[in-house]
Amino acid sequence: QVQLVESGGGLVQPGGSLRLSCAASGSIFSIYAMAWYRQAPGKQRELAADITAGGSITYADSVKGRFTISRDNAKNTMYLQMNSLKPEDTAVYYCNARGPASPKGRGYWGQGTQVTVSS
Repeated sequence: QVQLVESGGGLVQPGGSLRLSCAASGSIFSIYAMAWYRQAPGKQRELAADITAGGSITYADSVKGRFTISRDNAKNTMYLQMNSLKPEDTAVYYCNARGPASPKGRGYWGQGTQVTVSS
């Protein structure tokens, strides 16, 4: 079992920055692939960024060049640095952890943190 707690969401103006954190507990963090998903009102949840246990990273085209995903295995924490935020980035952001044999979209989820980009 893995427990995930997100933090760092809030209200920011267009062009601003936020840093999300996901603190994990309950298992060996370093073996899990981690990801950030987001869900905007009326839309399906989508993958924003993914980082494997080995450090391979994938970004959605919509966030590439603006968002940076990282992980600190010593702190059992994953981060999402979000720069040049746009109103269309407004969503609930969810932390996800999946085991080595699990496909993307499966595994454990946090409760989500709201990000609102608005002037």
